[in-house]
Amino acid sequence: MRRTVQAPIGVLRLPLFLLICGIASLAMWLPAVHALVLDDHQTSRSFFYAGLAGMILVVLIALSMGNRVPRYSMPGQLLSLLATFTVLPLFLAVPVQDALVSAHYLNAYFDMVSAITTTGADIWADPGRLPPSVHLWRAIVGWLGGLLMWIAASAVLAPMSLGGFEVTAKGEPGGGTAAPMHMERADPRRQLVLVTSTLAPVYAGLTLVLWMLLIITGEEALAGLSHAMSVMATSGISATGGVENAASGIAGEMVMFLFMFFALSRLTFSSDTVTAGQGRLDKDPEFRTGLLIVFGVPLLLFLRHWVAAYEVDAGEDLPRALHALWGTLFTVMSFLSTTGFESVHWEAARSWSGLETPGMILLGLAVFGGGVATTAGGVKLLRVYALYLNGLREMERLVHPSSVSGEGDRTKRLQKNGAFVAWIFFMLFALSLALISTALAAVGTDFEQSIVLAIASLATTGPLTESAASEPIVLNLLATPAKLILCIAMVLGRLETLAFIALLSPNLWRS
Repeated sequence: MRRTVQAPIGVLRLPLFLLICGIASLAMWLPAVHALVLDDHQTSRSFFYAGLAGMILVVLIALSMGNRVPRYSMPGQLLSLLATFTVLPLFLAVPVQDALVSAHYLNAYFDMVSAITTTGADIWADPGRLPPSVHLWRAIVGWLGGLLMWIAASAVLAPMSLGGFEVTAKGEPGGGTAAPMHMERADPRRQLVLVTSTLAPVYAGLTLVLWMLLIITGEEALAGLSHAMSVMATSGISATGGVENAASGIAGEMVMFLFMFFALSRLTFSSDTVTAGQGRLDKDPEFRTGLLIVFGVPLLLFLRHWVAAYEVDAGEDLPRALHALWGTLFTVMSFLSTTGFESVHWEAARSWSGLETPGMILLGLAVFGGGVATTAGGVKLLRVYALYLNGLREMERLVHPSSVSGEGDRTKRLQKNGAFVAWIFFMLFALSLALISTALAAVGTDFEQSIVLAIASLATTGPLTESAASEPIVLNLLATPAKLILCIAMVLGRLETLAFIALLSPNLWRS
C-alpha cells in the first residue's frame, strides 16, 4: 500500500527563504541563553536582540503577505538556497560582529558564509579570542547548513537531477524521478515537509548520540557539541582550534571516525539515490570506493616508512607505529569527508611516512570529496567512480574494439551516460578552480595560496588553509577583494556549478 503523505502544510505558507530566516532568528536565542548562563551579558544581549529583530522582521513580512500562498516551484527553491548562502549571512554576522566589538563586519560575514556552507574556514586564527557562545553559534550555523543540504538533496536537487543525482540511475531520462518513490507526483510543499520530518530527527539524533559519546570519552560539553555538529555537517568548526587540542584524545577520534562514514554515501541513511532493490550498502560502489581510499592511502603512507627509511628518524617501536597509522587513518577519513580535522597523532604520522608537506595528498582527498547528496563537498565519489569505470571500458576497447559492455552490478546505481555527465561536472569544477585561483592571484594573493584557497573553497574544506600550504594561510590578512572572491567560491562549491547553470536555463523557469 502506498503511504499517504500527512504534513503540516500550514507552516509553508511563507516563502522558503523567509521561513529559513525565522529559524535562524530563533536559533540565535540558544547562544544568548548560553552566554547568560556564563554571565557574559554583552554577548547575550548581542544574540538576543539580533534574534528578536529578526523575528519581528519575519512576522511583519508575513503579515504583509496576508493570505498569499507562495509557489514552491523548483527554481524558487533553488533561488532560496542561493539566498540562504549569500544573503542570510548578512544577518547572521550581525551578533558576531557586535559581540566581538573590534571585529570587522566583513570578517564576520566571511565567517558566517564559511559556516553555513559547511566550509569551516577559520578567519579568527586564535580560538581564545572568541567568547564560548560565539563558538557555539558558529557550530550551530554550520550544523544547520549541513541539515539544509541533507533536506535539499531530496526535496530540491533530486527532482532537478542536480547535486550528483544526475549521475545516478534515478536521474536518467526514462528512469523515473530521482526523488524517493513515496514522493513521486507529490506537491513540492508536501515533499519538503515530508523530507524534513523524515531526515531532521535522524540528523539531530545522530548528533546527540555523538555528543554524548564524546562527553563519555572525556570531552568538555561545548567542545564536544561543536565537534559533534561539525562531524555531522562536515564543517570542520571547532571550539578548541582543532581535534588535536581536544581533551577526548584518541578515544574521541575513534568515535568521530565512525560517524564520518555517513559522509561517504547517501545509502548510510537514505535510499533515494537508487532504484528499488539496489540499496545494499555493501554493494554500493560509492561506499566501497570511499573505503578503498580511507584504508588504502594510510596503508601506503605507513609502508613508505620502510621504503624511504633513510629520510626519516623514527624508531621501530610498536606504539609509535600504531600512533602513526591511526593519525593517518583519521586524517585521511576527515579530509575525504571534507571535514578537515587533523588527528592528534598527525605529526607523528608525517614523521613516520617522511612527508614533511603532505599538502597535495590532503588537497586530492578534498577534491574527491564524499558521497552524493551528503553534507560533504568536492567532486563526489560516485562521479569519480563513474569516470573510473569509463576509463576501464576505454582500455578494454583498446584490446577488444568490437566488445559490447554488459550490465553488471557495478553499474546498477549509475545511468548509462553517467561518465559523460561526471566528466562535464569535473571540467566545470576544473574551470571554476582556474577562474577562482586566477582571480585571487589578480588581487595580490600568492600563487600557491591562491591554489590552496580555491580548492578549499570549492571543496568546502576550509581547514586546508592551515594544513595544505607550506605555511598556514592567515585568512584575516587577505585583501578585501580576496575575501569576497572566497565567499563566492564557497557558495559555488556548496551549490555546485550545475545548479548555477540550471538557474540560467530558460527551460527551467518555463517549467
